[in-house]
Amino acid sequence: MRSKTSILIIIGFIVLIISGWGCGNRQKSSTDGKNDSENTSSASICVTPSQMPRGTQDPDIHVDIYQPDKVWQGTTLLADVHDLERPRIIEVNMLGEIVWEYVIPEDLRQFTNPGFDVESLPNNNVLFVLPLHGVYEIDRAGNIVWSHLDKQITHDADRLPNGNTLYVFGGGDKANDAQVKEVNPQGEIVWSWYARDHFSGSPYKDIYDDGWTHTNSASRLPNGNTLISLRNFQFVAEVDSQGSVVRTIGEGIVHQPHDPEILSNGNMLVASHEPRPPNNALEIDPDTNEVVWRFGGDQWGRQLARDADRLPNGNTLITGSSEIIEVTPEGKIVWKLVMEVEGLDKQEAPRRGFFKSERIGRTNE
Repeated sequence: MRSKTSILIIIGFIVLIISGWGCGNRQKSSTDGKNDSENTSSASICVTPSQMPRGTQDPDIHVDIYQPDKVWQGTTLLADVHDLERPRIIEVNMLGEIVWEYVIPEDLRQFTNPGFDVESLPNNNVLFVLPLHGVYEIDRAGNIVWSHLDKQITHDADRLPNGNTLYVFGGGDKANDAQVKEVNPQGEIVWSWYARDHFSGSPYKDIYDDGWTHTNSASRLPNGNTLISLRNFQFVAEVDSQGSVVRTIGEGIVHQPHDPEILSNGNMLVASHEPRPPNNALEIDPDTNEVVWRFGGDQWGRQLARDADRLPNGNTLITGSSEIIEVTPEGKIVWKLVMEVEGLDKQEAPRRGFFKSERIGRTNE
C-alpha cells in the first residue's frame, strides 16, 4: 500500500508541475482542548506548480486511483465515523492525506446517525448536522459560531443565500411532523413543509421504514421552489413557496433516493439504492422521466450509493459506503478514496460508512 501511494504522489506532482494550481487558505491541525475537541488553526498555503496542500495519512483511509489530468482538482470534505469513539469531519487532498479535521466534542458524539451531513460555506466555515440534536456552524479553528438545536433534524442542512438555514427531519418522522424547516439566524422558523398535507392518502399513509417519509434532503432552487427527497415514497418532490407540490421526479425509476440536485441543464442527478446492486447514480430528465446517464451496477461493485455531485469539469463525485469516487461522463473512475475497516457490512454501513462528500475546487489565481 505504501508503494502504491508513493507512485500516486509522484504522478500527482508531475501533473501539477505541468498544469499548476492556485493559492488558497488551507489548514494545519493543532489541539487546544476547546469544546473537548481537537481543533485546527489556519495556515495560508500557496499551491504552486510544484506543491499541493499536504497533510497526514490515516491508516484506514487511502487513495487507490488518481489520474491528475482527468480529475477536478481540489480537496474533499466529508464526515468520518468509522471510529465511533472519535467521529470527526475531515478534509482530504487528492492523495487522501488529511489536511484539516474537526473532532466532535465528547458530549455530542452520540449524535452521528442517521445522516451526519457536512458542507463548506462561502466564508470557509463548515456547517454540519448532528442528527436528532441540531445543526452547527464552526470556523476552521473549531470555534462554534452558530448553532440551532432541534431534536427533529436528520440527514441534511443547507445555508441559504439569505443567511437562513434549511434542514430536514426523516429519521423516525411521523405524519404530524414537519419534514422540512427553514430557520433564520435567530433560530426562528420562517417556513416549514408537511408531507401530510399532500400525501395523506393511499398508498402513502401506511408506509413506515425508519420513519414515515424518511425525508433525507432538501435544497432551495433558483426559482424559489424546494427540492425534497422522500426516500420511503421512492421519488423526489418539487414544492413551491406555498408548499404545493409542483411535480414529482423519478417515480418508477429511483429506489430510496438520496441527495438529488438539479443540474444546469435542468436534469436531476440523484443517488439511487437499486436493489441489485444498490449503487446507481442517475441523471434523469424531469420532463420525460427518462434516465439519460447512469453509473453503477458492475462498474462499481456493491457500494451503497448515498450522494452524487456533478463537478464543474463534467465528472461526477459519488459517495458510497466505503468508497468515494470521481467518474468521467464515460463512466471511467479517475479518483477513488477507500476506507478499509473490518466489519463494515450491510448493517454497519449506514452507521459507520461514508454518507456524503463535497469537492472544494482550487483553480489558478
